[in-house]
Amino acid sequence: MGLQQQFMPRFGKWVLAAIAVLVAVPAHAAHAAQAQPQATLPGTPAGRQAAALLQVFNEGNGPKMRAFIQDHYAKAALAQHPAQHHLGTFGELWDNTNGLTLQKVESSSERTIVLMAQDKLAGESVRLQVDVEAKKPHGILGVKVLPLGPPSSNSGPPLTDEEVSQAVQAYVEKLAAADAFSGTVLIARGDKPIYRGAFGLASRAFQVPNRLDTKFNLGSMNKMFTAVAIAQLVEAGKLSFEDTVGKILPDYPNKAVAEKVTVHQLLTHTSGLGSFFNDKYFEADKSRFREIKDFLPLFVDEPPAFEPGTRWSYSNSGFLLLGAIIEKASGQNYFDYVREHIYKPAGMTNSDSYEIDRDPPNLAVGYTSQGPGNQQSPRRDWNNLFLHVVKGGPAGGGFSTVEDLWRFSLALQGHKLLAAKYTELVTTGKVQPHPESKEEKYAYGFFDEQVPGAHIIGHGGGFPGINSQLDIYLGKGYTVAVMSNYDPPTAGRVARRIRTLLLR
Repeated sequence: MGLQQQFMPRFGKWVLAAIAVLVAVPAHAAHAAQAQPQATLPGTPAGRQAAALLQVFNEGNGPKMRAFIQDHYAKAALAQHPAQHHLGTFGELWDNTNGLTLQKVESSSERTIVLMAQDKLAGESVRLQVDVEAKKPHGILGVKVLPLGPPSSNSGPPLTDEEVSQAVQAYVEKLAAADAFSGTVLIARGDKPIYRGAFGLASRAFQVPNRLDTKFNLGSMNKMFTAVAIAQLVEAGKLSFEDTVGKILPDYPNKAVAEKVTVHQLLTHTSGLGSFFNDKYFEADKSRFREIKDFLPLFVDEPPAFEPGTRWSYSNSGFLLLGAIIEKASGQNYFDYVREHIYKPAGMTNSDSYEIDRDPPNLAVGYTSQGPGNQQSPRRDWNNLFLHVVKGGPAGGGFSTVEDLWRFSLALQGHKLLAAKYTELVTTGKVQPHPESKEEKYAYGFFDEQVPGAHIIGHGGGFPGINSQLDIYLGKGYTVAVMSNYDPPTAGRVARRIRTLLLR
């Protein structure tokens, strides 16, 4: 999450709940499904609703999908869960499939239909069940994504590391062949890699392939480094999480922020500050935004949107302000501090906030489907060089590699960056961003998820032509890093598939 909130894909980040699991079928089964003619749905109440559902879903249009849910779902279903909850199911399914092609009807009655469909990304199979009310207008009571059973079910014994590696390679190869993924993937258990792979092109113009050491834009993942830096300074006694902005920065001109907003609130996105990706930013010469002080005029006059501490609202400006606090408390430039106190002890030799107009080596160019004047292209016809910051910072926009992110995970868990007490403090969830997702909380610059079978911390990042994800499986020892130079949800989609495999 984060920078991508300025540019959401059609469903993408509307995923708030009800994760729909896409389950793989063996290759021979997928090929057999491809050879069959497309099936038709029966004219039963359930069949008609399923047909209408597939038609709208395959348009990939979030507002249309929401309208469909409000118009076609039964009142009882909407009373149990709001439209946003149901939209989350379809958003996750869209992220995994980019649409479905009906293959066959497995069973059908007036009120229930079970169908098999093939996803348009990797050619894998999905089983859907649609239930409707008995009385007219036969509103939809629920849509379920069902396991396909052995050998590809989510149930059964855990997969070996080799089986996980093989499954990930096969899946990402399919995505890459469909031009739905370009980037790098790493899975490790402790200090031993399980899987490493690179796909697609770092530069189309020069036909340079991505490599494991290719540096990708982190998006909002820099927030983890900023939070760790703040905690280091707290551990050193140079500031407190409860300090106000004004206590640390006495000359900060916005008194409403200086007097009320605390470091804790900045770290947890509860400050009421917004995003510096505003009209001022997009109308400005972006080459002048290189140091922390250069960004402050973009938002320094804005009052908090709500009383600090009363709500959660994702804030890039808040983390930019944390960068200024780090500079004041440490006496160092933000970028120097992070290099010395985070990258160096973690061994992250390929990470930094590079100035992209200096043409640093081995950086992946981001490619986006979002062009000028709201143009859209499924071929990602545009690079993102004139959209994003010239130099990233405390809120995001730096560069790293999947191997460096693995090194960060090991350093964090090995307490090379913070003592155990402060590591736990930084990574333990404190606020619930979305009421629908009770398993997910936001800590200090980290998301903290309690999912069946695992406790996962980390962060994602996204923007046009940028999508990255780091998942650290506490207790299980896994680190998963995925980086992409395509629009969201390219990296998130792969990370979710890996999660399904690791937690089977």
